[in-house]
Amino acid sequence: MTARLDPKREFWMSSPEARRLLDALTADDGLARFVGGAVRDALLRREVNDVDVATPLQPDEVTRRLERAAIKALPTGVEHGTVTAIVDGKTFEVTTLRRDVATDGRRAVVAFTADWKEDAERRDFTINALYAAPDGEVFDYFDGIGDLEAGRVRFVGDPVTRIREDYLRILRLFRFHAWYGEGALDADALHAAAHERSGLAQLSGERVSREMLRLLAAEDPVFALRTMAATGIIVEIMQGELAIGRLEKLAAIDAECFFQPDPLLRLASLLPQNEQSVRQLAERWKLSGAQEKRLQDIAGSQAKIVSYLSVREVRKLLYKLGPRLFKDLVLLHWAEDQKVSNAVRWRTLLAQADTWERPTFPLTGREVMLAGVPEGPLVGKILTEVEEWWVDADFIDDEFSLAERLKAVVQATAY
Repeated sequence: MTARLDPKREFWMSSPEARRLLDALTADDGLARFVGGAVRDALLRREVNDVDVATPLQPDEVTRRLERAAIKALPTGVEHGTVTAIVDGKTFEVTTLRRDVATDGRRAVVAFTADWKEDAERRDFTINALYAAPDGEVFDYFDGIGDLEAGRVRFVGDPVTRIREDYLRILRLFRFHAWYGEGALDADALHAAAHERSGLAQLSGERVSREMLRLLAAEDPVFALRTMAATGIIVEIMQGELAIGRLEKLAAIDAECFFQPDPLLRLASLLPQNEQSVRQLAERWKLSGAQEKRLQDIAGSQAKIVSYLSVREVRKLLYKLGPRLFKDLVLLHWAEDQKVSNAVRWRTLLAQADTWERPTFPLTGREVMLAGVPEGPLVGKILTEVEEWWVDADFIDDEFSLAERLKAVVQATAY
């Protein structure tokens, strides 16, 4: 099956930065083609983000040509043939055509080649083994275009061989199906993934978490995750009983309300709501401190979140939790609510969080000490008690009432 892209319609192909890069690589009979995701997404009329380029030129020649054209060249993966080109602030990965010489399930030793099909043969899926010349001609060696049209994610060549080259391809199979597939997974691919699932233990936590969060960012990742569970693949990377039903409802809420999928919140929806489960996963997946804290805050919260919260209760919770945690908890409790008619109430809570401005507690330690309390830890204790009263009083804006409350707390506190 053949196809052609129109560079005039595809700005990522005809942008000044892309043209400048290609002019440098194709001068003096050099060859270069766009490759992979950019070509795939353009054929599907989806937004193109990262743009990669393939070339028979070897890395040292790529670097020489880029520098000659005053383009910054970084040897980010030169042992695998990759040079990062920075053109007027825009980044491109330029990779020499290659073939695998040896693999160990995590990384490959490669040899460079000038054969475009040989380069395509080492790629994971047919829909990623697509190349486009600067004039828009698409080169498809394994019917990737047909697979795109059919919504089929199929390995290039033998699925077991592809997986054993890099076991991350098991997770990539499900991620790409969630983003591009329709219906059941390719039978040969699924059988191979299930058979080789023990190889996932070889992968670093960082690679697993990166791939799984990309999967969870798909509009609807539920079918892929259910298939991973049914084939025993999910237990290789996540322990405990997973709440896939809650994730399914959360994904439906995102779709119905046109919310941007939040992969970390979706991960929280899958996990048992206890801090130990979060701690174990964070350690296993090597999550960042910020990611783990957000998951821990969700799992450890004892806040009572219901759809019929009063405006006053919402303000109090927002002050104590902050808008992000409040919204996280609202969405997760919404996903557990069986009453469809409560949707308007849940959306109202989210809207209140979006428009809320945090009030400033009007007292400081200075006022406490002026009330006769000596400097020390008691000052903070009294401030905290008065602040709790102030929050319960719906952030009362009355200097006299605050002064009276401070006086009462000071008098009631022994020091």
